Amino acid sequence: MKTVKELEIELNGKPVSLYTLFNKNGMSVDITNYGAKIIRLIVADKNGKFDDVVLAFDTLDEVIEKEIYYGAVCGRFANRIKNGKFSIDGVEYNLPINNGTNSLHGGIHGYNEKVWTVKSVSQQELVLELLSPDSEEGYPGNLTISCTYILSDDNEIKMHYEATTDKATIIGLTNHSYFNLKGVGNGTVKDHMLQINADFYTVLDESFAPSGEIRPVTGTAFDFRNPTLIAERIDAKEFVPGWGIDNNWCIRKEQAGDCVLAGAVYEPTSGRKLEVYTTQPGMQIYTGNWIEKQVGKEGKIYDRQDAICLETQGFPNSPNVAHFPSSLLRPGGKYDEWCIYKFSAE
Repeated sequence: MKTVKELEIELNGKPVSLYTLFNKNGMSVDITNYGAKIIRLIVADKNGKFDDVVLAFDTLDEVIEKEIYYGAVCGRFANRIKNGKFSIDGVEYNLPINNGTNSLHGGIHGYNEKVWTVKSVSQQELVLELLSPDSEEGYPGNLTISCTYILSDDNEIKMHYEATTDKATIIGLTNHSYFNLKGVGNGTVKDHMLQINADFYTVLDESFAPSGEIRPVTGTAFDFRNPTLIAERIDAKEFVPGWGIDNNWCIRKEQAGDCVLAGAVYEPTSGRKLEVYTTQPGMQIYTGNWIEKQVGKEGKIYDRQDAICLETQGFPNSPNVAHFPSSLLRPGGKYDEWCIYKFSAE
């Protein structure tokens, strides 16, 4: 049976609700069709104790007004596009600038602020759909998108993104959940262990957009090929000392489109482990650098470096870098990507 918690709220004439998926192991996830956001994620630790491990808020007003990306699907293009410009077939497109000199996460009103249509819901699956019209936030083409959330009995949250367009466009979707495996509001993630299956990373320019250069991780603070305590690296000069990590890694895989293990986070006190699998070429690691003493769920306080995001995605600024994996989608083609968050305890 499905569990639907009616919020009895409408935005722009569309109903907004909260949907709970649950599996046979007691794991559950709350998702709202506002921004396709994961609002609550209940996971067991090594002793069988369940805690919520994603940052969010208790009310829709807070979800709208406070941190707009918590748990959201970001698009039309996640992460940064340098100077808010790109060209397709000789035509230049201009996007809103909302992050320094760049366009971030789809612009001023990205998919994280849209009310998605609920196509179907069951105990372990929720299918959401969104029509993104031509010229929305400057992007060309009418884009029809579906996002399917599946909660498996193997304690996986599977996210399947599909999209088609009627005009050549760019697309790059990601889930922007903020994790703390000790439980939300229980302090820093600097005591988590991080491992990333990547031999290379994309170098940032002065605007924090990728310059196009790809460097090996060997001998740098970017080398997380073995599990590494986040506290040992988070203030390295290669990142933003005192703030944290906000960078993209090039996931190791034999060929494009393979669904591979991108990396993992482990928290030793709870024993919780999160493995991330994806078909996408990159993964952005972000350590909640810009959170400043927010009051979150149940009055708990969220602060800087109290969460980690593992955003599987296309390479940032790929529309402007020819040798990056392409973000171009043409009519007749299909955008078809997976991200899987798999939980365990040991």
